[in-house]
Amino acid sequence: MTTDDARFRFEVKLLRPLKPGDDRSWAFAVLPRDASERLPRRGRTSVDGTINGYPFRATLEPDGQLSHWLKVSSDLLDAAGVAVGDIVILELVPVKKEPEPDIPADFEKALASTPEAQKVWNTTTTLARVDWIHWITSAKQLKTREKRIGDACDMLATGKKAVCCFDSSGYYSRAFRAPEVGS
Repeated sequence: MTTDDARFRFEVKLLRPLKPGDDRSWAFAVLPRDASERLPRRGRTSVDGTINGYPFRATLEPDGQLSHWLKVSSDLLDAAGVAVGDIVILELVPVKKEPEPDIPADFEKALASTPEAQKVWNTTTTLARVDWIHWITSAKQLKTREKRIGDACDMLATGKKAVCCFDSSGYYSRAFRAPEVGS
């Protein structure tokens, strides 16, 4: 498949999140199902794209409905000259090589203190590392996150290279969703 074959284009509305957190100026877009089906995986997927012709690189998140959603930062909104409520043209192409994920400091410290886990971590694929980190960082409570870090180190130390029982699409576990739409 060439890059041009992998490129796809569609229109989508920019939405305001109901609970934007501290940064109230971002937006999001949910990909149409047929667009999402053209991506290489149901989990987090990095893409190069344009929004109304303005280039960006982003990681699409699973929406729990076998599709994906895109967070559009305030900087990207401004640079592309778009706003919440606009219908925009997105053009996306999956990156050829998934970028290495940033390892959260608490997980990196735990790996460093467990040499057997660190050794296996270093031999896993980038996509497996993305899933491990997503599993850890998706915990809603600190206690759960700490348990997942310990479990991850234990599983890695025994040679497990992929997260067991983790549905990276969120479809079966409903762990991941697009934000709720605000007004």
